[in-house]
Amino acid sequence: MSPRIDPERIARRIEALSGFTEPGRPWTRTAFSPLYADARQWLQAEMRSLGLSTEIDAGGNLIGTLPGQRNELGALGLGSHIDTVPDGGRFDGIAGVIAALEVAQAIKDAGLHLQHPLAIFDFLAEEPNRFGLSCVGSRAIAGELSAEMLQVASPEGETLAEGIARMGGDPRELDRPLLSPAHMRAFMELHIEQGIRLESEQDDVGIVTGIVGISRAEITFSGRADHSGTTPMNRRQDALVAAAQFVAAVEERAGKSGEDGHVATVGKMQVFPNAANAVPGRVVLTLEVRALGMDTVNAFFAWVESMVAKLEAERGVRGSIVPLSSGAPVAMDESLRLRLAKAAADAGLAMQEMPSGGGHDTAFMARICPVGMIFIPCREGRSHCPEEWSSTDQIARGARTLLNAVLALDGEAGGSAAGRGEA
Repeated sequence: MSPRIDPERIARRIEALSGFTEPGRPWTRTAFSPLYADARQWLQAEMRSLGLSTEIDAGGNLIGTLPGQRNELGALGLGSHIDTVPDGGRFDGIAGVIAALEVAQAIKDAGLHLQHPLAIFDFLAEEPNRFGLSCVGSRAIAGELSAEMLQVASPEGETLAEGIARMGGDPRELDRPLLSPAHMRAFMELHIEQGIRLESEQDDVGIVTGIVGISRAEITFSGRADHSGTTPMNRRQDALVAAAQFVAAVEERAGKSGEDGHVATVGKMQVFPNAANAVPGRVVLTLEVRALGMDTVNAFFAWVESMVAKLEAERGVRGSIVPLSSGAPVAMDESLRLRLAKAAADAGLAMQEMPSGGGHDTAFMARICPVGMIFIPCREGRSHCPEEWSSTDQIARGARTLLNAVLALDGEAGGSAAGRGEA
């Protein structure tokens, strides 16, 4: 009997999980909250109903495992996260967890016995939360939660270490990676695209080539605050005019790149003294640059330095650049990417290769094992909002791709005589 993906089962589980939300705020289930803990109990019960053994690891990740016949081969990992941003959507992260659960159930219902164990991950706190840090659980697995991070406190005074312990983790074990390459054969994540390419090109799935690097810097333009009515236009050192020229130049420069996945954004700005009758004397803004190659990111920031110097000379202001953060790009494993593409083709699905412009837990799992990602369409590219939407059929097609990839990878080890997944 070939394993089958059941769209109606996917829909029921997403509907049930969506019910864990703050009253009047669809959909709000932030990490570390009581609602989040309740949702995890529901998910753990679903895992156990399928015969998966469950655990909360030291990083606070919920993991359900279907044992294999040869556990020494390392697990085939699937999953994502079930936390949301405030007033977010029903599918970001959640679709990946429910699709992974459906793959496990399809294999179980078909009476197949994989050679590898199959591990379903619900990563703790992928979204930014009360501690201001994203991808908490996957960072923990990769050994990249520093002592300083663990001591960051929420507005209520609870440290991240205490929050992880409250979620069932053990911060004392987080001074090293929680998994090694010997534990994991591969990890694959299904996620909504959070963009419009798949929908606009009417493709069923996207095979992710890489996750962009993200670098941010704080840029300050300092001029001179003056009275707006008595200071002639030719005598002003207007910091906001310089900042506005900078923002326009950033858009123009990034827009001419033509490089897939390369974008630049000024998304935050503070103006001082911020009065209608005062010439702005200081402006502080945050620049974010994303690209699939660090050479591209570094080249962009080299241009930023020259642009700030140009504005200093032309506008009579002073400029400063302070780096805030930098995350390196992560390439998907080539062999796994080809395996996912074949899995989609075997299911008769239209697909394309594409970069991920957003960050994901997969980026940290790449420190441990080969990784791959599947994107599915979402309506109008909307995400992190109540209007976020992917259809049950779209999720089922992505789950079918995951199922085919799992069976193929397991077959490389002389695994179960399983047919390709059917919908």
